[in-house]
Amino acid sequence: MSVPRPATPVLDRLRVGSAPDSWGVWFPEDEQQVPWRRFLDEVAEAGYEWIELGPYGYLPTDAGVLREETARRGLKVSAGTVFTSLHHGPAVWEATWEQVARVAALAGALDASHLVVIPSFWRDDKTAKELEPRRLSAEQWRHQAAGMERLARRVREEYGLGIVVHPHADTHIDTEENVVRFLDATDGELVKLCLDTGHYAYCGGDSVELIRRYGERIGYLHLKQVDPDILADVRAKGTPFGPAVRQGVMCEPPRGVPELPPVLEAAQELGVDLFAIVEQDMYPCPPDQPFPIAERTRRFLRSCGA
Repeated sequence: MSVPRPATPVLDRLRVGSAPDSWGVWFPEDEQQVPWRRFLDEVAEAGYEWIELGPYGYLPTDAGVLREETARRGLKVSAGTVFTSLHHGPAVWEATWEQVARVAALAGALDASHLVVIPSFWRDDKTAKELEPRRLSAEQWRHQAAGMERLARRVREEYGLGIVVHPHADTHIDTEENVVRFLDATDGELVKLCLDTGHYAYCGGDSVELIRRYGERIGYLHLKQVDPDILADVRAKGTPFGPAVRQGVMCEPPRGVPELPPVLEAAQELGVDLFAIVEQDMYPCPPDQPFPIAERTRRFLRSCGA
């Protein structure tokens, strides 16, 4: 007597997309990166409907041009991305807002709904030089929380976007301890989280547990995996994030951790619509490497029900 195979879950609350990051794009301009038209062509051909803007200036910053280029490929924009150092307090507000306003204006003009906010790095991702202490003081934590709430209010009021803060390796919002501290210090109606499954695993966190514990704060997903063997070497040697990526610490699903089906199913159980944007950090990479990976990853996510 054969045992029936369990049915694939229907993950219809997840809007799957990809991002320039999955094509090895980290900078507005870099000779090692694929041209933006090739990225748009390939992300559409790989079967994705949603994209992020990536680093401001990589894709056209003229909203009319970008709208035409995305529309004719059947693509839509989910979010823009900014880096901030709000833990430094009011002194950095004006410079922060100048950057945020550019990205938010473009994202809003493309009908995006989110702005992904990444805290600044505490060490240089190329040289490993410590740029500032690894741990924030109590005062800096207060500045971080107050600054993010201020940012969220203004972005919502002026551009109609919600901010989602992205825990990231080599930043001050990284480990479970720091993520939970940040969530507990901020207004849940204003500040949501972009849970990057790869970065959270890189920093020792459990994505499924975080979704179940703080589900109302999860506003966005980045789908990513880490290679556990390379991660062990990275941790043992204290390798900074940039060289770790070049070492291949972020890997193609389903070859790494965390397992994505339980993450996707936990996110589906929240009962809200969520973007689930694939990101596989691999800067720099050969120009022909990203597309086959993107195709295989999209097929894998479909096999999971997404």
